[in-house]
Amino acid sequence: MVNEDANRVSEDSQETERIERIWQRLESIPDPELPFLNVVELGMVPRVFMESGEPIVEVMPTYTGCPATDVILQDVRNLLAKIEPLGQVRLVLTPPWTTDVLTEATKEKMRAHGIAPPEGGQADRAFLLGKNRQVACPRCRSWETSLVSAFGSTACKAHYRCNACQEPFDHFKCI
Repeated sequence: MVNEDANRVSEDSQETERIERIWQRLESIPDPELPFLNVVELGMVPRVFMESGEPIVEVMPTYTGCPATDVILQDVRNLLAKIEPLGQVRLVLTPPWTTDVLTEATKEKMRAHGIAPPEGGQADRAFLLGKNRQVACPRCRSWETSLVSAFGSTACKAHYRCNACQEPFDHFKCI
């Protein structure tokens, strides 16, 4: 007689290993607009799970109009096809992605690459209401900065200039 509980534990362990392998490999997919960050660091993969024995990777864009979404989805599909040919990639739009998912380590990487990370939470709607917000320079950390444009290199960033070191920089808005 076969012990069904032992088989279940073995299957669960194998599924857990498969999911962990997928998570690790997803860390190799850079964001097209912020290539020093990967899609996991940006919180764009909220969940990897098994359904009927096959892996499902959910991908959540930083905003619904993000032009990089198609590229990211294709990159995830290509990666998954190499390691789990029957896996699926699902686009998830609800709940929407917010900058609240960014870790301090991710924000520090942004600073190291000259981008002021979002400070505060998604409830900060200053830019939506046309209000300027004080942002620290990611290079010299001075708070003596000026908004140049509410829209920077992408719609999710604003363009600033540091009055102390005179360097321009982008600020990733709270979304």
